[in-house]
Amino acid sequence: MADVKIAKLQTAIAAFDQISENEKSGFISLVSRHLSGEAEQIEWSKIQTPTDEVVVPYDTLASHPEDIEATKTLLNKLAVLKLNGGLGTTMGCTGPKSVIEVRNGFTFLDLIVIQIESLNKKYGCDVPLLLMNSFNTHDDTLKIVEKYANSNIKIHTFNQSQYPRLVVEDFMPLPSKGQSGKDGWYPPGHGDVFPSLMNSGKLDALLSQGKEYIFVANSDNLGAIVDLKILNHLIHNQNEYCMEVTPKTLADVKGGTLISYEGRVQLLEIAQVPDAHVSEFKSIEKFKIFNTNNLWVNLKAIKRLVEANALKMEIIPNPKEVDGVKVLQLETAAGAAIRFFDHAIGINVPRSRFLPVKATSDLLLVQSDLYTLVDGFVIRNKARTNLANPSIELGPEFKKVASFLGHFKSIPSIVELDSLKVSGDVWFGAGIVLKGNVSITAKSGVKLEIPDGAVLENKVINGPEDI
Repeated sequence: MADVKIAKLQTAIAAFDQISENEKSGFISLVSRHLSGEAEQIEWSKIQTPTDEVVVPYDTLASHPEDIEATKTLLNKLAVLKLNGGLGTTMGCTGPKSVIEVRNGFTFLDLIVIQIESLNKKYGCDVPLLLMNSFNTHDDTLKIVEKYANSNIKIHTFNQSQYPRLVVEDFMPLPSKGQSGKDGWYPPGHGDVFPSLMNSGKLDALLSQGKEYIFVANSDNLGAIVDLKILNHLIHNQNEYCMEVTPKTLADVKGGTLISYEGRVQLLEIAQVPDAHVSEFKSIEKFKIFNTNNLWVNLKAIKRLVEANALKMEIIPNPKEVDGVKVLQLETAAGAAIRFFDHAIGINVPRSRFLPVKATSDLLLVQSDLYTLVDGFVIRNKARTNLANPSIELGPEFKKVASFLGHFKSIPSIVELDSLKVSGDVWFGAGIVLKGNVSITAKSGVKLEIPDGAVLENKVINGPEDI
């Protein structure tokens, strides 16, 4: 039955001129694997906690050479790749998420460029920046990067694969049903970074320039900066792949974790966990670390494995609905590739290397006095004694960036804040200080204004009389 479906699919996609032969064969291979049901079940009893040799504690890494020439040699082996395929739709923005303003008028992309520029300037090296776009972000990104034309950094963009969405009912591609626009297609997750680097010609170009490692990270993770100690360690120990992990808090219980399994290091995602063990997976007692999606990968190893078609990462089925039609997207994640590389390791890094901005509550953190900006790096305020960031919950009125910004005359001081919960139509004046646990609720249909200069410490506010 699967063979019949595949044959029909092949015939249908042969007619598509929007995508390359590489994309067509990649797509067919993904669907064939999905239909064959090859998903390997994890045997729970075989899972082992990785040792410090497999997940190396960051503070045991040797310090990198202080010598400028030695550092330059080290950095010249590196390229940085940011995953730039996502749109800012969840935060109410159009265009690539990386152009949302994060702080002082700078966007994610501005900060990334400033960081690499300052490295290149300080050490006289040539670290290039690659942006992997999707068909959703490609055109906008090309226009945006023009503004960096005069910087001392080479910026390369390339597109990840574009695959047709599958109609669940008959397993035919949505574009062949007359859905000719963007809605007929999807980018197949960031696991696609490896074949796309190769297919775009960027991989061979980097190798010809003497590059050995690529540092891959989400463009919205402000903590994902080049780390010389990590790079030095990987080159010294010839690790082909390194995943940065960090200690789990209760906010990260769904994040993938590293395990030792049948002698190899492997990523375990919540979707692979048998139902009976989900609560165990979510506990921070047994699985203490999670994947930050900051990945360091050897370029020659990527080439070897892509050419051998060996990167068969777990498939993540992602059901969607387009104009009332149930469709399926098959995706893969870059972290799942760890088990195919030789001498792969995790490094248990400080939490500061994981500062993603997924929602306006995260934006509040990075725009506040909890952080300052130095050379494009977002640095945490030393005055904050608590290692964890405050937990912040904002109601739907704050979901979109524009309305979020409109509700604050200035971002409150939160250095001494533990938790903030805001619901309803709440407006913040200038110079407000929040400390301890603060909960503010505006009654339905009522506009609640917090006056300029208010200091709220361990307060529950349900109306103006409580301020």
